[in-house]
Amino acid sequence: MGTPIANGESRLSFWPRVRKFAVPVSMIEIATARRLAGDWAGACAAAGVDVDLDLRSLAREFGRDVAGRVRDDLRFLAPDLLRWHMPRIAPDGLLRPGLTLALARYGGLGRGRPLYLVARTPPAWADAGQRISLALWGGAASSLPFRHPHPRPNRRFRLDLHRHLWDARRAGELRIRAGGGTADDGPPPYGPRCAADRWGDEASLLLRAEGRSSGAVVVRLEGGRRLLLDVDSGDVEPVDRRLSELPLLPDAATWILPDLELLRAGAIEAGRLHPLVAAALVPEGPGAAQPASATAAGAPRVVECRGARHRIGLVGGVLVPLDHSPDEIRREELLVALTGTPLPCLQAIDDAHRHPECLPDVRERLSHGDFAGALAVVEGLLGPDAVLRNGALRDELETVARRRIRYGLFRAGLIGSGPGSVVRHDGRRTRGGGSRRSLDHRARPRHASRP
Repeated sequence: MGTPIANGESRLSFWPRVRKFAVPVSMIEIATARRLAGDWAGACAAAGVDVDLDLRSLAREFGRDVAGRVRDDLRFLAPDLLRWHMPRIAPDGLLRPGLTLALARYGGLGRGRPLYLVARTPPAWADAGQRISLALWGGAASSLPFRHPHPRPNRRFRLDLHRHLWDARRAGELRIRAGGGTADDGPPPYGPRCAADRWGDEASLLLRAEGRSSGAVVVRLEGGRRLLLDVDSGDVEPVDRRLSELPLLPDAATWILPDLELLRAGAIEAGRLHPLVAAALVPEGPGAAQPASATAAGAPRVVECRGARHRIGLVGGVLVPLDHSPDEIRREELLVALTGTPLPCLQAIDDAHRHPECLPDVRERLSHGDFAGALAVVEGLLGPDAVLRNGALRDELETVARRRIRYGLFRAGLIGSGPGSVVRHDGRRTRGGGSRRSLDHRARPRHASRP
């Protein structure tokens, strides 16, 4: 979803990194295969989406008709496509935290309280692996074991009117609704990234969804600017106050799709897009995302060692020097134990364990939840049987492990609405000291082991 970035960083440097790491090719392939096989729950698991809904309970509370509609939507949910289009924040392109956005609405508009199929992101302090949860909102069927900071669907970030961003049946509509009908900049008052050519049609869809045949909608721009769009006349005028009684045009309709901007600027190739996005935007191009090229895992590397060119590589699942005898290596290791200076080959191996050149790539993959990809990079460098030494790489992996524990505690309801909030044995919540930084450096929350 094309949302403004917080610190003014160029979108052409921001979004390519997101497209490279946030939804890896392996995730797309596995989630797609499971979805096409009819396993929607398996597709969600492959795409890092936790399912927090029970269709049997839904049928008992809302009836078989509503449960059938929800089940039908789940069958065609492309969770990897949803992750592709989820709102993100700068500077790292992570999912917008603490967000609840509507995917579909069932009922409402005078027929009782509506039921929503929603996607949620955890608060920033509880995030681990960029997980998304799928749930229902409205009625007893929406009860959860954990407390979300913003359980109500957000007006600004809603996809119930933009099913082409998550529903495989509607993905082809993206070509029409991506915005930016021409390659020229948008009208100067609005800015070049605004999908102003789509505002009228999208506003009409919004009004009909709200049970109105005419009227005005609010368009939210960067810097807190707001415009009032009259659908009947097409007039647009600035407003200096919030108009909460009027519908708000969602961000998905306000901004040009980032992928369209990247394609026009030559910052990304069609083959690097999600297959459903590529098929809609570049129907004549390749239809499948391709993995980025990389050096063969485990290939020997050359080290300048005492005037000679030596090799280090993987043998028996660990990184070792290939041009030194075992006796020489044992003598050098003893020398190191006595605070001597090791061979350059051994120094290179030690650096690879503690501060590898691939650390930024590993860190980026871990931040976006691509644990399998990060592990593949580490194993390709150090070998699958390597024992990590103290250093930045080990610290990064340990931090991720601690954050995954905290995320599990959050979903179990054992941590409340903030990093210092925990649940006591009597069910009441209490707040302790502790900041996000202190939690990142603890193996577990301070009070988690209390009975």
